[in-house]
Parts: sequence; structure tokens; C-alpha cells
Amino acid sequence: MNDMKKGLIFVLFALVSIVSYSQISWNAKVGMNMSNFTGDMDTDMKIGFNVGVGMEYQFSDMWSIQPSLMISQKGGKYDEDGETVKFNPMYLEIPVLAAARFAVTDNQNVVVKAGPYFAFGVAGKYKYDGVDEKDDVFGDDGWKRFDAGLGVGVAYEINKFFIDLSGEFGLAKLADGDGAPKNMNFSIGVGYKF
Repeated sequence: MNDMKKGLIFVLFALVSIVSYSQISWNAKVGMNMSNFTGDMDTDMKIGFNVGVGMEYQFSDMWSIQPSLMISQKGGKYDEDGETVKFNPMYLEIPVLAAARFAVTDNQNVVVKAGPYFAFGVAGKYKYDGVDEKDDVFGDDGWKRFDAGLGVGVAYEINKFFIDLSGEFGLAKLADGDGAPKNMNFSIGVGYKF
């Protein structure tokens, strides 16, 4: 029982230390996506955008967690017999990344981060070259709306501004069947911390 009390006191002390240090900050960011699909689809990269807000909860000078709420346009281009089809899915995305911050000089840091992301398809169309008609990406016979995967990234902070490079590797199939496509996305962005 004595060891249990000591263990409980240690855990409580650790939690109080973390909570007493912890700092919350907010940020806004915007960026450019370069996305494609993995799987059996032979597609080319497509340019899109992302925009959103984030929060950072710091446990210490080095460690933090960074959840965000983003709108992200992904997709790819498919060429067949001289006809191009562009996939333009739009997602509401929640990345939750653990981050490690390394000081470079005063008020400048390199931040390395990784963790899961979860996304829900909210809009998007198939566009066919030379045809006015567009079909819904997530329509009745379309792709699955839910997406999830692994996100990794590195950011360079200068005072309250930051430049961010990140990659997302989808683990959820967007359609049924073997070799079904999964999202793959790389982005570069800028942001400001409040």
C-alpha cells in the first residue's frame, strides 16, 4: 500500500507540473497542396489548397500537441485516351500531431511533428476536359467520405510566423475493392501564431 501511495503522489505531482507549465496558443494557416492517389489508379499530381486554424498545447519547452481544423482540397488527374479527368475532393480535416521543438536562435525554432489525421469529404466534383457536366465525387455511387491516415511535417518558426512543410499518407480506402485509391498529399504553407 505504501508503494501505491508513493506512485499516486508521483503521478499527481507530474500532472500538476504539466498543467502548471502548459501553455495554449492559437494559429491560422494557409497553404498549397500537391496531391495524388496511391493504389492501382494511374493518376498525376494535382494542385489544391488548404486553410484552417490550429491550437498548440505545450507540455514543456520541447513537447506539445497540435490539433487543427482544416479545409483541404486534394485529388489527382487521370488521363485516358487523350481525355483528362480531374478529381477535386474537398475535406474537413482534423490532424492531431505530436510536436518536438528545437531552438535554433532566439525566437527561431525548428518543429518536427507526426501523428494521425481524420477527414470527412464535404464536397467535390469530377471534371472532364471539354465537357460542362460535372459529377459529385462523394455522390451515391461515389467515393467513401471518411479518410484517415498518418501526417508528418516540419516547420520553421520565426517569432510568431511559421513556414510549414507536411505530408499525409492515407490509410483508408476511398472506394471498395483491391487496389482502391488512398489519398497522398504534400503541402507547403505559412501561418501566424496568436
